[in-house]
Amino acid sequence: MNNTPLHTFHIPVLGLAYTIDSPVKVARYGINSVVSIIEDRLIELMRMHYYKQINKPYIPITPKDDDFRARRITDYLNLINDIVKAQLDNLATAAFEAGSEICKYFDMLPDGHNLRSLYTEMMSTTDRGRRTLLDEVLRKHIRAGRIDVNIMTKVDKNNYNAHGDILTDSSDALAALRGYANSDLTNSAVIFSAGLNPRLFNYLETLPAFHPKGWGIFDKAVVVKVSDYRSALIQGKYLAKKGIWVSEFRIESGLNCGGHAFATDGSLLGPILEEFRTRRDELKDSLHTLYNPVMQQKGLPTFPEPHPLKITVQGGIGTADEANLLLSYYDVASTGWGTPFLLCPEATTVDDATIQKLCAAGEDDIVLSKNSPLGIRFNYLKGTTSEYEKLSRVRAGKPGSPCTEKHLVSNTEFTEKPICTASYAYQKKKIAQLNMLNLSPDEYEKQFKDVVSKECLCVGLSNAAAMQYKLPPFKQMSGVTMCPGPNVAYFTKVVSLKEMVDYIYGRCNIVEGERPHMFIKELSLNIAYLKEQLQELTSANEKAIRELRTFGDNLLAGIAYYRKRTSEFIKQRSDIFTEALNHYEEEVQSLLACKFA
Repeated sequence: MNNTPLHTFHIPVLGLAYTIDSPVKVARYGINSVVSIIEDRLIELMRMHYYKQINKPYIPITPKDDDFRARRITDYLNLINDIVKAQLDNLATAAFEAGSEICKYFDMLPDGHNLRSLYTEMMSTTDRGRRTLLDEVLRKHIRAGRIDVNIMTKVDKNNYNAHGDILTDSSDALAALRGYANSDLTNSAVIFSAGLNPRLFNYLETLPAFHPKGWGIFDKAVVVKVSDYRSALIQGKYLAKKGIWVSEFRIESGLNCGGHAFATDGSLLGPILEEFRTRRDELKDSLHTLYNPVMQQKGLPTFPEPHPLKITVQGGIGTADEANLLLSYYDVASTGWGTPFLLCPEATTVDDATIQKLCAAGEDDIVLSKNSPLGIRFNYLKGTTSEYEKLSRVRAGKPGSPCTEKHLVSNTEFTEKPICTASYAYQKKKIAQLNMLNLSPDEYEKQFKDVVSKECLCVGLSNAAAMQYKLPPFKQMSGVTMCPGPNVAYFTKVVSLKEMVDYIYGRCNIVEGERPHMFIKELSLNIAYLKEQLQELTSANEKAIRELRTFGDNLLAGIAYYRKRTSEFIKQRSDIFTEALNHYEEEVQSLLACKFA
């Protein structure tokens, strides 16, 4: 089986709803995309929608059914897999004529791809025999893009039976993983994000679906999203000791990405990628050393050479030149383009009103918020219907949300069982506590805003699909939360799938005006974060002082790294890149001198 990707980019997971059915939209063109599988009620709605679409009976899987979460996920993945197979069969038999699906398939391939070259030759040749031969060759090589799934490891609440007992191996993340493992998907991967979850990773060891079928061959591979080399080494070793091979480490910019943003220690993407570039073989060998003996102990096949290990990257990529730099210099296997695809309805599912807000969004409309109930910073589009709903409840004197989904319950400050900090139940108790503390008006207002800023993401990140497909709405809340990366400020119009792909490969332009290089943008976001943290710093917090000094020092080291390689990185207008480095270096030095002199 040829598992080499047809394209040099992938569509990462976007929220809950935004890529929930992206494979149905793009997989038939050989494009890889990622489905979030943690919100099983949304998945049940999508089962209803797509069974109706293909004129097959929809049989609900309800909470009364055994293992309903896993079963919903398994059935939905099987359903979209069957739909993609049928689409591919239709595409493969279509006529090679202008506007046909099969022409679109080959037109969108990268310029240097052998199949695109053969397609171009076939469409231009007047030799009937040659055209027939090329027609047969091209049809034989048509294949779908991967259908991957994402599990955010921190979203893993326990679930209980009717008697109040914890259900074994049925926490949110474990049930989702089991649902994926039991699906028919092959040449697929599960992507773990948000760090190491021992319970989840231990459960992974018990599932044969993740065993290799041969050297480098996995029906279901494991991908781990990481922020740096150290994280990759720790998580990779943890899994290798359980006989699980990580086939890919997916590096994401800490702050220049959509959704939850995990600020690093000031280490920038370029230096992080450099460490992976120079130490990739070391990483692979160290994992193989742990992996092979475990496989032998388990009576499973061992391999003298490590399985292949890919490095991919995503977060803030916005031009073909940036993508080519990552692919060529850092030798990554694929670049992830997430936020720009939110403006491409042929690839993602966003309601019309929110798309228009995204088109109009400027740099100041994307904020690094504290809105996530997980206590992790969250890139957030201001002015959404979900924000309006939230603020309306605050003005009405009833802040907080109805907690219907309960995926993000984690706080036990006032209750024995965890509750969500975005819920009405929590915010009522927390505000009552604030009222008892005799805080100054300014301090009270600050803490009050922090409490009521928390937003229901389970529903807010799901509603777009229910709205767009006219599905039964989630109870009591109809607002849409949108979590793009800062990159969306530079994409201002709705585009077709072909336009988006052509832009990624440098064949057209869809961005107007000036846009900072992704490395410069990430640097500026980290400096803004440093400023914020320094403003909140107290002289008594020695640990925070040390951490922020390290943060600033790492920023300066990153700037020095970029300056040294500017001539390699930047082929056009390198003076602008250098000027930005100089400006931000002075700013960091000034910040550190003022605070730590």
